[in-house]
Amino acid sequence: MTHLPIPKTYKLFIGGKFPRSESGRSYAVESPKGEFIAHAAQASRKDARDAVVAARSAFGSWSRATAYNRGQVLYRIAEMLEGRTDQFVAELVRGGATEKVARSEVVAAIDSLVWHAGWTDKYAQVVGGANPVAGPFFNLSVPEPTGVVVAVADQNGLPLLGLVAAIAPAITTGNSVVVIAHEGAPSAAMSFAEVVATSDVPGGVVNILTGSPRELLPWLASHSDVNALDLSGVDGDLAVESERSAAATLMRVVRPGRFVTTERSFERIGAFVETKTVWHTKSLA
Repeated sequence: MTHLPIPKTYKLFIGGKFPRSESGRSYAVESPKGEFIAHAAQASRKDARDAVVAARSAFGSWSRATAYNRGQVLYRIAEMLEGRTDQFVAELVRGGATEKVARSEVVAAIDSLVWHAGWTDKYAQVVGGANPVAGPFFNLSVPEPTGVVVAVADQNGLPLLGLVAAIAPAITTGNSVVVIAHEGAPSAAMSFAEVVATSDVPGGVVNILTGSPRELLPWLASHSDVNALDLSGVDGDLAVESERSAAATLMRVVRPGRFVTTERSFERIGAFVETKTVWHTKSLA
């Protein structure tokens, strides 16, 4: 029995909800063979601004959550993604990947989430510590989340793994994130947003925009309420322009080429924390 196909229109993911772009724009997503896959929302500057507002609102409670709780949430995302493995494989295959490559990508994304979940209650022991001082004092280095992180998923590589690699390091340490998905292959990104929405992640901690990084990124890079900018997923003149825009607000910038965009590395986790130094007088009693 045949049925009328229902073309899908993906929306944005902002503040735990799925709004349409305020501009009303969308663009067609096609396979490498030119076959229509879906429509995706073309995010505007207003959508990007709304995403930053949502991320800032969520940052306070998420940054104060216990490391154990953040680890459980990340692990829950991995569980939910694993339960939908076949769906994601099918979406990646429609986007042009072979089934073997697609399945490997989904497994790698799940493994990455579990790996980051394990670091939530351990990274502070590596980044922080007690510092030797001359005098009757304790001197402690304590890592704290940077704040709102804007990231770009790898625009030339694996769309799902690139998205997870942009999100996981930032939220592991208590940051909230606004990420621009792979422009040419947003289907897996927006399906991942559905996974996030059902995985105990507080609304606004993860915000996913689809559309043109060239349109959105320079404006986000100059936003005064953004604390860090991850340019690992872009290069060329767009990265240079965005880094120049970020200089006006003194936000932290992770430059292109510093990391392999899909690599799991502790250094990438540490890129999104600030270190607070605390002095305390020793008791003389």
